[in-house]
Amino acid sequence: MHYKSTRGQATNYTFEQAVLAGLSPDGGLFIPDHIPKAPADFLTKWADLSFQELALEVLSLYIDPSEIPRDDLRQLIDRSYSTFRHPEITPIHKVKNGLYILELFHGPTFAFKDVALQFVGNLFEYFLQRKNKGIANEADRHKITVVGATSGDTGSAAIYGLRNKKDVSVFILFPTGRVSPIQEAQMTTVQDKNVHCISVGGTFDDCQAILKDLFANEDFMSKYNLGAVNSINWARILAQTVYYFYSYFALLRQLKLQPGSKEAQQLRVHYSVPTGNFGDILAGFYATEMGLPTTRLLIATNANDILYRFFVTGVYEKALDVEGNVHATLSPAMDIVVSSNFERLLWYLAREAAVDAQTVPEQDRDRKAGEIVEQWMLDLKKHGRFDAGPKVLAAAKRVFDAANVSDEQTCATIRAYSHPANPASQPAYVMDPHTAVGVTAGERMHPEMDDKTNVVISLSTAHPAKFSEAVELALKEQPGVVFDEFFKTVLPKEFDGLLEAERRVTVIPRAEEALVIEVIARELQQ
Repeated sequence: MHYKSTRGQATNYTFEQAVLAGLSPDGGLFIPDHIPKAPADFLTKWADLSFQELALEVLSLYIDPSEIPRDDLRQLIDRSYSTFRHPEITPIHKVKNGLYILELFHGPTFAFKDVALQFVGNLFEYFLQRKNKGIANEADRHKITVVGATSGDTGSAAIYGLRNKKDVSVFILFPTGRVSPIQEAQMTTVQDKNVHCISVGGTFDDCQAILKDLFANEDFMSKYNLGAVNSINWARILAQTVYYFYSYFALLRQLKLQPGSKEAQQLRVHYSVPTGNFGDILAGFYATEMGLPTTRLLIATNANDILYRFFVTGVYEKALDVEGNVHATLSPAMDIVVSSNFERLLWYLAREAAVDAQTVPEQDRDRKAGEIVEQWMLDLKKHGRFDAGPKVLAAAKRVFDAANVSDEQTCATIRAYSHPANPASQPAYVMDPHTAVGVTAGERMHPEMDDKTNVVISLSTAHPAKFSEAVELALKEQPGVVFDEFFKTVLPKEFDGLLEAERRVTVIPRAEEALVIEVIARELQQ
């Protein structure tokens, strides 16, 4: 398996090269040269595997054993998920008839990013140890400077995946005042010397723009050997495909259905995914293309709904508030104007529906798709929009649906599930605002859900304690609820005293690449 760029110019990268580079030199994102199919008998062969065993099978389809021998890959996987609190790693939880929550928050930082970034951190370490084998002189060792931008959870998950890793320095940019207090504390209280947090005056999109500029800065890239942990890194998407397969088999076990049976084949399984940068739901697309019997993938957005609007009109267009800023919502990890990972899906859509099969030979269609995507990205940068056209939109709707959810609807869902009208038939379940966005969208698009024919699995991307302010806002009008007492029932012990712990953070007043470069250069020199 080799990797290529969505812009069509970089090809034949190895898995290691794609992971360590993060962003392609032509500005595109790495994708596999083909999407492998799961084995013909995977529905029975994989049905009873543990999460770790399943991860080995899925990842082996994308990682050549000549790059990472199977035994080494097994050890990397076992090490990555030994840090999780739940034996199933990503369990599913039934909340009512036909609706299941896929809990992705049982890792070290209580967020779904841990599933990928614990693995990515160990991958970086594995590749560097191999490069540095036998090199005793410190000055000659291969090192990597990991730079990431976060709207909340990526930062802490990356830090916990990379802290104290030899030959790795990590710098995380986050928008000042636009992440939750717990998220900021999880990042800035880490004292490991290879971890550096930069609070940037601006929005997440500003931080993400700086990140892309840094990777396009050839002098800076080569001097500091930059690596990426944002969802632009292919390894993150790959790791996330595993829990789609695992949740499907877990659902069948709960419903006592045999994989491949007539009853299982009649079951329509939809995934509702709270979506910001499009990486989490993109993993579902790859799983579906590999053969997972998914019926629909539902893109659930908040007021920052560029993806929802695309799936209505076929036009991808930035939309800001009246002051020209991203809309601030109760689900801040989704407060993103431009979803970087959407470019990966656009390449497949362009290849399928925008390349003229009558005039472009088969051997040239990958390159032509890259040219189309590059023009779309140029139009987005210059004009703030591009129109993909009706054929591309129709191709997108073959797999995806989309919905947008307001803050008011988010709060109503949190209230409804934390204090159900009939607790005997529907036990209470406390969810964070991002999870509530996914659940709300799932209920709206599939009101007929039930355990027999139509199931929705909604992804829960974070523990509710990470967004206690939003949960408190949702419950403040709930009769008889004393929030502090109520929240003690779900607050993890790991959060005790976190907000009062010592911080390490550098604040820069403006979102400027030069200011970030200055901080990185100074810290690495020290």
